[in-house]
Amino acid sequence: MARFGDGLALGPDLSSAAAQAVEQALAPLSAAPDLVCVFVTGDDPDQIEAAARAAQQAAGPALMLGCSASGVIGAGRGVEERGAVSAWAAVLPGARLDAFRLETLKGDDRIIVVGMPEAQDDDVVGVLLADPYSFPVDAFVERSDDALPGLPLVGGLAEGSGLGETGHGEARLFVGGEVYRDGAVGVVIGGAVAAATVVSQGARPIGPDMVVTRAEENVLYELAGVPALEKLEQIVLGLPEEEQELAGRGLLIGVAMDEYADEHEHGDFLVRGVVGADTDTGAIAIGDVVDVGRTVRFQVRDAGAAEEDLTALLERFDFEPVEGALLFSCNGRGQAMFPDSDHDAKVLDRAFGPAGVGGFFAAGEIGPVAGRNHVHGFTASILAFGRAEEAV
Repeated sequence: MARFGDGLALGPDLSSAAAQAVEQALAPLSAAPDLVCVFVTGDDPDQIEAAARAAQQAAGPALMLGCSASGVIGAGRGVEERGAVSAWAAVLPGARLDAFRLETLKGDDRIIVVGMPEAQDDDVVGVLLADPYSFPVDAFVERSDDALPGLPLVGGLAEGSGLGETGHGEARLFVGGEVYRDGAVGVVIGGAVAAATVVSQGARPIGPDMVVTRAEENVLYELAGVPALEKLEQIVLGLPEEEQELAGRGLLIGVAMDEYADEHEHGDFLVRGVVGADTDTGAIAIGDVVDVGRTVRFQVRDAGAAEEDLTALLERFDFEPVEGALLFSCNGRGQAMFPDSDHDAKVLDRAFGPAGVGGFFAAGEIGPVAGRNHVHGFTASILAFGRAEEAV
C-alpha cells in the first residue's frame, strides 16, 4: 500500500467528479490521509464551491487544501478547458500540518498581511495558493525570506471560472472545510517529513555570462562594459536563424543566483522578461531589480527548451525514491506550449515512476530558486515527498 495517491474525474457535474477524484486518490493509501489537495476547473463559481464541499466530505477528517484553476493535473494527465477535478492525498505520519488563511489589512502607509502561523524550528515547507486579484502575492513571496527565514514556499495562483471569463472575485480557495473568494490559503508542513523542491523555468541560455557594469533599479545600461542594447544586438545577430526568431518572439534574461559558482547550469538563474529598450540611451528594462556586479545571461523559451530544462533538473534531482509530488505548472505550459496538456505530468511520471502526482495549471507559480522564494511565469514548480526517515 502507498502513502500517496492521485485521482482525476471529468464531467459537467463537478460535485460528483470531486467525490470520484478523491475516492481514486484514497484508494491506494495504506492508512487514512492526513492531507488532501483538490483542484477544480469549471465555468460556474457556485458549482466550484459545491465541488469543494463534496471533496471535503469524501476526504473525511483529513485537512483539505485546494483552489479553482484553468486546468488540473492528476492520474498522469493534464486537463484544460473542460470541467474536471483532480485530487491528491498524502499519509504523513509524524508530520505537523498548520493550515492558514491570509488576509490583508491597510496600515497608515502599507498593507499588512495577517494569518501566517508562527514559525517553528521543525518547519519543512509551506504550500501557498493565492488569488492574484486580492492578495499581494509578489510582494509577500519576495519578502517571505525575511519574515520566514529558511522556509521554502511552493504553490500557485488560482483562477476562477476556468472555462469562461476570469477576473476579480471569481477564484475560489479551499482550506479546512471553508471556501474563500479572496486572499490566500495554505499549509505549513513540519516535523518528520522528507520534502524537496524543484523549479523548472523552461528557458535555454544564449550568449555568454555577463557582468552588469551599470544599472539603476530594473534598467540595465551596461553589460560587460558595453551599452546593454548594443551587447544584446551583438549576441542575437550571432545566433542561428531559428534562435534569432525565438529571441524576437520573447527575450528573457537570467540573473545568476550564486556569483561564486564556477559554472552556471539549469536552475542557477532566476529568469525574468526583457520588457523594453531605449535606443537613445542604449538601455534595456527587465522584470526585476538587478544590482551592479551581478552576473546575467540572456535566455529564450520554447517547447524544446522547456522540456530540456525540466528533464535536466529532474535528472540532477538527488532525492530518491519520490513517493508523491505536487505539480504547479503554468497555464502557458499546457496545450499552448506543447502538443497536449499532459506534457509535464508525463515528464514527472518518467522521472518519479509510480508516485502519486497531483496539481493544477496556475496563473503564476511559486517556488524557490537558489534558496529564495519567488513568483514565476511559464514554470513548473514541484514539491516532492520521499520517505520520512530521509528527513534531515
